[in-house]
Amino acid sequence: MFSFNNKIKSKKHLIVKSTIVSAMAASVIAFSNGPVAFATSAKLTTIYHVYANGTYIGNVTDKEVLDKLVAEKVDTAKQTFQHANFDLDSQIQYIPEQVFHSSAVNNSEAIQNLNSSFQIQAEAAAIVIDGQPVVYLDNKETAEEVIQNLKLQYVSADQLSELEARKASADPLPPLGENQTRLLDVRLSKNVSVEDRKIAPESIMTPDAALTYLQKGTLEEKKYAVQPGDAIETIAHQNGLTAGELLALNPGLTQDSLLQIGQEMNITALQPYVEVVVDKEVNQREEIPFAQQTEEDASMDKGETKVKQEGQNGARSVTYSISEQNGATVKKEQTSEQILQQPVDKIVVKGTKVIPSRGDGSLAWPTVGGYVSSRMGYRWGKKHKGIDIARPSNRTIKAADNGVVVSAGWDNGGYGNKVIIDHQNGMRTLYAHMASINVKQGQTVSKGTAIGVMGATGDATGVHLHFEVYKNGGLVNPMSYLK
Repeated sequence: MFSFNNKIKSKKHLIVKSTIVSAMAASVIAFSNGPVAFATSAKLTTIYHVYANGTYIGNVTDKEVLDKLVAEKVDTAKQTFQHANFDLDSQIQYIPEQVFHSSAVNNSEAIQNLNSSFQIQAEAAAIVIDGQPVVYLDNKETAEEVIQNLKLQYVSADQLSELEARKASADPLPPLGENQTRLLDVRLSKNVSVEDRKIAPESIMTPDAALTYLQKGTLEEKKYAVQPGDAIETIAHQNGLTAGELLALNPGLTQDSLLQIGQEMNITALQPYVEVVVDKEVNQREEIPFAQQTEEDASMDKGETKVKQEGQNGARSVTYSISEQNGATVKKEQTSEQILQQPVDKIVVKGTKVIPSRGDGSLAWPTVGGYVSSRMGYRWGKKHKGIDIARPSNRTIKAADNGVVVSAGWDNGGYGNKVIIDHQNGMRTLYAHMASINVKQGQTVSKGTAIGVMGATGDATGVHLHFEVYKNGGLVNPMSYLK
């Protein structure tokens, strides 16, 4: 990970250099009393005070030795950083002084100081965010390209070109077409500029690395290997994250995920240095859901419903003003709406008629026509408990009176498919040998309700209905109650 915290220190060095250089120049002029004094004195010797990037290194009698050392450092740096530009004139300064004795000059010490402390600086372009240099590129063109590529992470090059051309035009914006999107602005969330700087060449990034660093605040995402006993909450806490932040850093992982020993998880909380803000307007065709109305019908049984009118969704054209930050919507407002098609309500009719569960004691004929083919009484040596009705107009079997179904299903005693209705007045009716049954146990039925279809199930010699009537638990003759 790169560090960019040398700005204040560099400023201090430059201030020191400026002060020392000015003072030294003044002392040289005062001492020599002008160029004529140098020329007329045969005992004076020229020495050089050496400053490297504003820091005093020492003094020498022969600056060519240092020039050679610096040239070697530059050659080495150029081999490693081939695209960097080095301005040595601003990095090494020699301040001459005329002295009578040069014995105090320590050439070797100056060379050693320069060799150990002097670092070659390259010309660079800094991307400065809110006054703070964040990344360094080899030149301004590359830096501007990085800023442009940062925007292109969220919009296309064509969209940017179209936006710039539209901003340069004074023509008013036409209304959006259906399902169209138009950019209004693409900008950065902070004040960003590009400035010339001098920096150690190893601090200059490639365009790709600079883009990643601006987006994530780091070049290397830290990983964590799951240990025995780990859980989402404990891993998050150990690494200064919330459980929600940890899940966001690891797509596909949920609170209920089963962690595997050794499984790698990303634990780097990304903090972008700057975000891309995209303002746009979007038109969408949207459905307008239909509503449902309910109408009551007293002629329909309670619990029964039917659809009187099918519902149909409507449609509208709506335009939104949307602001996104690094691709996430942070603001969405509706700016206009046009109804294209009104919705049609669904109308459901609901029955309110209460079905009485108590019969009136008079029994209706349980079939559609037909005749009594066998009466109640003894036949073939045993008692026939009810009547048989055969040859109806159709085979529908109906409830003889209001009541509650107490039994509906197969009977193993020879009745086949059988229904028993309790009329809640001491009377019960039994319907046997049915081909099929339309009611279920516990259901309330009214007189005349279709409860099944006539058949020949069980011990039956032909299609007919076997019908029995009980009153207060005792078997009675159906013919005495049928009307």
